[in-house]
Amino acid sequence: MEIEQPPREKPYEKRQGERRGLIIVNTGDGKGKSTAAFGLALRAHGRGKKVHIYQFLKVASARFGEHRTFEQLGVPIEGLGDGFSWKSQDLEKSAALAREGWERARKTIMDGEHFLVVLDEITYPLIYGWMPLEPVLETLRNRPPHVHVVLTGRRCPPEIIELADTVTEMTKIKHAFEAGVPAQRGIED
Repeated sequence: MEIEQPPREKPYEKRQGERRGLIIVNTGDGKGKSTAAFGLALRAHGRGKKVHIYQFLKVASARFGEHRTFEQLGVPIEGLGDGFSWKSQDLEKSAALAREGWERARKTIMDGEHFLVVLDEITYPLIYGWMPLEPVLETLRNRPPHVHVVLTGRRCPPEIIELADTVTEMTKIKHAFEAGVPAQRGIED
């Protein structure tokens, strides 16, 4: 490891531009896309902002750690799907759930009542062809100007990346799963 000197001067000038709702994308094969989105949701909620989280692959009855915490805080978090695609008994039903869920999420974005809307794992129904991309792009373009939207998932469509204000790609260096360590409560769920 090489030791660095900490910066002694501010490395940037204060921005003077307009504050507005942002489109934020967390994508890539590395861990942490949803976790980062949930951290942002916690930050906004902690500032008294109205937040709503939609999870496109989780079932409505999901009780993972994030569900328990957000429920205690009074932050709505909705599972819109029926779980991992490889567990689905009916992929047409999975696709229909994604489309129905998108309609609910779209209405929440467009009603302008929320500061932040998280669309967790939305890239999957898009890249599987379960939902058309254009209505998502249209909603993002035409949303009320103060509404922030975070989208997560691997292989985010380039059209969304182009439209986004902030894009972070989580790059996997290595993952415990590849070393034979199974998913663990409190880390993966």
